[in-house]
Parts: sequence; C-alpha cells; structure tokens
Amino acid sequence: MLNGRSYPLRLVLDQGYWPDTLMTAPSDDALRRDVELAKEMGFNGVRKHQKIEDPRYLYWADVLGLLVWEEMPSAYRFTHRSVTRMVREWAEVIARDRSHPCIIVWVPFNESWGVPDLNVVPAARDAVAALYHLTRTLDPTRLVIGNDGWESSATDIIGIHDYDCDPHHLRTRYGPEVEPQDVVERRWSGGRILTLDGFPHRGQPLCLTEFGGIALFEDGRRPGVACGDDAAAADGTWGYAATGNAAEFERLCTALIEVARTTAMFSGFCYTQFADTFQEANGLLTAERRPKFPIEKIRIATPRLLQEEGTGAQPSDGR
Repeated sequence: MLNGRSYPLRLVLDQGYWPDTLMTAPSDDALRRDVELAKEMGFNGVRKHQKIEDPRYLYWADVLGLLVWEEMPSAYRFTHRSVTRMVREWAEVIARDRSHPCIIVWVPFNESWGVPDLNVVPAARDAVAALYHLTRTLDPTRLVIGNDGWESSATDIIGIHDYDCDPHHLRTRYGPEVEPQDVVERRWSGGRILTLDGFPHRGQPLCLTEFGGIALFEDGRRPGVACGDDAAAADGTWGYAATGNAAEFERLCTALIEVARTTAMFSGFCYTQFADTFQEANGLLTAERRPKFPIEKIRIATPRLLQEEGTGAQPSDGR
C-alpha cells in the first residue's frame, strides 16, 4: 500500500557494482544516475542484491522516489561464527538505515545461502526465524522476507525465483486457473519447495522476486535462445538464457516482464537484472550503464498497473 492505496511492486535486481571501482561508486553523481535509470526504465523500486548499499544511494532513492529492498550479503556455510557475525552486522545495518523512507522490505537470507539444509537442520530453520523476528523487533514498520526464493518459513512475503525464459510457460504456471496454494506447495528442481513443512501459506502475498536473466551475446557466440540450463559464452560470461540477436533479446525481456506484470497472483515482481555484473551478462544495461535496447521500450513493458491509477500516489517525484 502507498498512501492507503494498492501499489503493486515493479522492481529490478541491482547488485550495485561498477566496472572500475567494484562496489564503491565512482561518484555521487553515479549513485544518483543509477536511481534515475531505474525510474526511467519504468521500475518503481530495486532489490539491492547481496549488498548493503552506500547511504548516499538511499538518500537519492528517498529524494527521487524509488523503493528499496535491502538484503544482507550471504555466508557460504552455517556455522556458529557465521550466525554470530550475521546477527551483529544485520543489527548494525538496520540501525544505520531504518531512517530511510525508501526502504520497505528487509531480506536477511536469500535462496537458503548460509542455511543450506533448512529441510533437515532444525537449527538452520531457527536461525531464519530468529533473524525474521529480530528484524521485526528492531524495525516493526517494515515487511521482512525471512528467506527469499524458496524454502520460506517465517516471512511476510513469499518470494518465488523462476528463470524459465519462455513467457508461455510462466503464464501457464501462474495463470488465472492456478490457485496460490498449488503454487506454494509445488516442488522445484533439486527438491526445493516454496514453503517448509510446518509453515503453510497463511495468506502472505506472492511476488516473483527473480526471473528473466537473459544474456545478449551480440558477436554471435550463441545464435539461438537456450532455456533451462545456464547459457555461457567462451569468455565466461553467462545468463540463465542467452541470445545472439538484439531483437530477440528485446522481445524476450519485454514479454517476460509483461507476464509478471499482468499475472494477478503476484503482488509484485523483480526482474534480473539492472546492469551486467562481471560474468553475469544478463542486465538490461551494460556494466557501463548503456541500455541494450532503448530505455523507452523497456519502460513500455513496465507501465503503471490499473490498480495504481487514481491512487493519489506520486512515486515519480518522491512524494
């Protein structure tokens, strides 16, 4: 909700890297420009993926009117040391950033990273629940996603990650004839489930929080589109699918966003991703922030939903 009215989320995944300065922005203007680019592409928010962003970025998001999901970088292993450090650092993150009105969601875990055996290790499930409740205690004003992507337990939003590059498959999988309960209980590849046993769907909104991930290899390294397995090029760059044709890249990206945007089951979506990040060549922009097809065409695929019309909300100018 925004100003008391329904406000569906149109997010883009943003890892916040630059080619020469890595996770440090080359300038304050670069941070502001990233906020402006997300808005120019038609998105009303970003999911800052595996990075606690520079407060200057959050300032520009506050001023210019861009929603932010803030996500904790993940540990690789579930150990006493990793949990202790995460609890300490996560509490510091919330204390530092909770005064930014742009932040609307906290995400302590993603895709079971750092808690890889949630199905069989009770202590790992307890860690997710503990971070969820700690976050709600330190900031009761925001929503919290305990573990985004799959194997949800304690959470205010059930996030779904689905990188099928066929728009028809997505529409069939989440279309009007499908019940949310059927989606929540469906098992995924590798035995992943959306909600852990003992944590049934309690009416939380469903969001498609990662999808797309199409790479464009214009030099002809991949002449067609690969759906399913990750598509890699000789230089090590990759996407969840890939094409060597710019027109096909535009068609796929816009069609996938259109499906996510118009699927009634979803309260929002987050497209992967904002800009290429080193080997991950699946951005809508290059690493240097050059659009891979005209920004105007990207914006056409992410228009305001009908629910937003006449709400009195003013996301474009930050009010």
